[in-house]
Amino acid sequence: MLKTYAVYCHLLALVVVLLLASGVSGQTLEEKVREHTLANGLKLLVVERTDSPTFAAYITIGVGSVHETNHSRGVAHLLEHMLFKGTKTLGTTDFVKEKPLLEEIERVGSELDSLKNRKDADPQKLLELRQELEQLQGQHKQYVVKDEFSRIYAENGGVGYNAFTSKDQTTYLISLPANKLELWAAIEADRMKNPVLREFYTEREVIKEERRRSYESSPRGLIYENLMANAFTVHPYRNPIIGWQSDIDNLTLAETREFLQKYYAPVNTVIALVGDLSFEKAVAMVEGYFGDIPPGTPVPEVVEVEPQQRGEKRIGISFDAEPQLSIAYHKPTLPSRDDYIFDLIDVIIGDGRTSRLYKSIVTEKQLATSISTYGAPGSRYDNLWVINAVPRHPHTAAEVEAAVYQELERLASEPVAPRELEKARNRLRTDRLRYLHGNGGLARMLTNYQTLAGDWRYLTTYDAAVAKISAEDIMQTAEKYLVQANRTVAVLAKEGN
Repeated sequence: MLKTYAVYCHLLALVVVLLLASGVSGQTLEEKVREHTLANGLKLLVVERTDSPTFAAYITIGVGSVHETNHSRGVAHLLEHMLFKGTKTLGTTDFVKEKPLLEEIERVGSELDSLKNRKDADPQKLLELRQELEQLQGQHKQYVVKDEFSRIYAENGGVGYNAFTSKDQTTYLISLPANKLELWAAIEADRMKNPVLREFYTEREVIKEERRRSYESSPRGLIYENLMANAFTVHPYRNPIIGWQSDIDNLTLAETREFLQKYYAPVNTVIALVGDLSFEKAVAMVEGYFGDIPPGTPVPEVVEVEPQQRGEKRIGISFDAEPQLSIAYHKPTLPSRDDYIFDLIDVIIGDGRTSRLYKSIVTEKQLATSISTYGAPGSRYDNLWVINAVPRHPHTAAEVEAAVYQELERLASEPVAPRELEKARNRLRTDRLRYLHGNGGLARMLTNYQTLAGDWRYLTTYDAAVAKISAEDIMQTAEKYLVQANRTVAVLAKEGN
């Protein structure tokens, strides 16, 4: 049974009270966010909240796997790993002694990389180089201090220290006590100024194993990777963030360093600091530690444009696992009005147990054990809306697929009822408010939308844009995009099924 509008308003009021209690009282979000841009291009966003003596710090660099070339696929993800390895002062017992050994490791590793794919390579020479590299890496261990960033942050009350790489950006995050702002600035500026790509060749092997585990041996990872690679024919969104196996194997230290030095720089960086700190102190601290870093090179726009799909694509994947089904439709990205409409479609069709797909296919018809929808694989460029389902034995993927299309055809032919539409709007609004309540959630959204939309104020105009969407708009959008010619279907099943 749907919640009444009055009950919803009460719940929304509680969320707003929580948001206001977190330090935004008396001001709108737009008034609360303060901005400062350094001369080198780094963008700083600060929100002062005094309810807890802590702050969240998010550093987002607007470079991800979509910006890689044929010679550098997988490098953004590899660099996420490498930038945990330390700097000239952190992660080493003695950089002066370590440096010559790092140079020798690079010399041998580079020679090995240049020879290993040559058809005329001398097997004995390759063996000798591998043995020499292994010996040098063994010597190098005496200078390596593992996880020093993590240790320092943990010893100073830091929580949630992490990083993630997406198609569009790379983010490093931490929450710290309010009196540790300078510690954070010193560590993160040092990471940007003086990174050392130590343990490169061993980490490359770690990532190859990660790929085997998360994609090649995982039914969910395998179907997702194949879906993206087939839905896109031109745009680099087709490539996995981690890279293909041959990409990882052939990433060189020189290419990785070049990508790092060009793009992981102030001109591509947005920092959000949210919590118990003053704007003036934050500006002074960031200026003092980041202000002398060279701007770097702006990340170029991706020029490849995915051509309009003019016919259904279907792929079958043989794998020793229970069947899975994925259906993807091309759609515009933000700030297109159709992207807002798809946010509502996503809630109505696939968000949770009260969604149309779940109620129809999982609960009533019992054709599937699970079904979900999501946007993928990125948000900077036109992307996909995806439906993923796991058939319930003995029902087949074909039965589930037919049932999905029935619901999509209904969406395109029947107006969404006013109560259902308002419920979807309310769900989007409350989800966003809950996310904004935490310092980390707000910091993440600020850097995310500043990077992807070019302006964090996308957050403040979102609800008004969604409120203007009608049931007729949803029908027209479904009729336009959720059609056979615009979809890619992937079915994973055991061979012979």
